Amino acid sequence: MNKITTLLLLCLSSMAIAQNTSHGDTYTYKKGDPNGTGKWYMGREIAYVMGYEGMDWLDRPEREKEENTSKLLKNMNIQSGNTVADIGAGSGYHVFKIAPAAKNGFVYAVDIQDEMLAVMDYRIDTGKIDNVEVVKGSEKSVNLAVNSVDKVLMVDVYHEFSYPKEMIASIKKALRARGKVYLIEYRAEDARVPIKEVHKMSEKQAVKEFKAAGFKLEKNISNLPWQHCMVFVKA
Repeated sequence: MNKITTLLLLCLSSMAIAQNTSHGDTYTYKKGDPNGTGKWYMGREIAYVMGYEGMDWLDRPEREKEENTSKLLKNMNIQSGNTVADIGAGSGYHVFKIAPAAKNGFVYAVDIQDEMLAVMDYRIDTGKIDNVEVVKGSEKSVNLAVNSVDKVLMVDVYHEFSYPKEMIASIKKALRARGKVYLIEYRAEDARVPIKEVHKMSEKQAVKEFKAAGFKLEKNISNLPWQHCMVFVKA
């Protein structure tokens, strides 16, 4: 083996080690569910983000019956002066139900899709709602100020985050000391829930990921038809 070949092999080996270090510590990549991205975090395959084209499904009339969203909001026990952040707010289905409950507080409606943000802005303007602010997040941050929110709501969105580790870290920074995170996910433990498997999460998996970020499960409220209502607080 000549010197040039040896040097080339050493360079390629060093590059491979660097690549494994930069990706392997947090995320891995392999084929999985046909509806998944092929990107994995802590043994869970990340799902594709539902685009703005699915907005009608978010606002479907039967959603209340299927998910009992009224009961979900009761579970959150929103006080009039609370500051609440809906992460992955979509078209604002939950945002505009939360706003009247937090009438002396504030609601941040966070999403990464401009089309979703535009719809929420329109609803704010036409409804003359003064306690909701639309915030454009990124794949790695919710873009909220440190210690700015009392309660965080994520409905069927966390499992789609491309960078869950970074997103949980940004949520933790935004959450006040006694704040709560309400993680709503379709139950992976229940085969009767009519949702694709990659769009479900188990309590065990959620606890594992949130524990790694410095959270603990306070309780899992089991009164929703299809979803977990997991309440996390800072450990």
